Amino acid sequence: MPHSPACDAPSTREVGGPLRLHCRKLCADHAWITPPAATMPNNTRTDPPSLHPSATVRWLLIVAGIVATALGVVGAFLPVLPTTPFLLVAAACFARASPKLDRMLVESKLFGPTLVEWRRHRSIPWRTKLVAIGLMSTMILISATWFVPLWWAKVLLVAVGVATGIWLWLIPSRDRPARTR
Repeated sequence: MPHSPACDAPSTREVGGPLRLHCRKLCADHAWITPPAATMPNNTRTDPPSLHPSATVRWLLIVAGIVATALGVVGAFLPVLPTTPFLLVAAACFARASPKLDRMLVESKLFGPTLVEWRRHRSIPWRTKLVAIGLMSTMILISATWFVPLWWAKVLLVAVGVATGIWLWLIPSRDRPARTR
């Protein structure tokens, strides 16, 4: 399919694969269509993958993505760590470094729906947001009260928790229930 003059960016070739035309600014003619997964219908369109040109940077991104994924998995079972921010970091790293690892993460039954919601709509499900903020706040308060002896460490812990909670709260949720009075 030839490049449309209405698009802003030139067509590119996928690294190591067949010619796939797409535009950096998604348009109907050239949108990148991701492979179907259990959580994604066939017509899902996400940002086109753009692998980093440097092999060294790609390896560093893969390592950072693996560490972030590990922290996200630990955070799924320990309320001290929030899962969603680590998975968003991992997905960003894998998107720039490894299409295979990116696909594995996005197609996972446990973490895939949240990542798909983020990629499609730049939002986090309402229930996920409430659970994350609630568990994180509870564990930070318990930690600051009983387990952290130094006053400055308590202040730092609470400050990081409040900043993370505010950041999470400000991310939109498409499925947020309507307010009633």
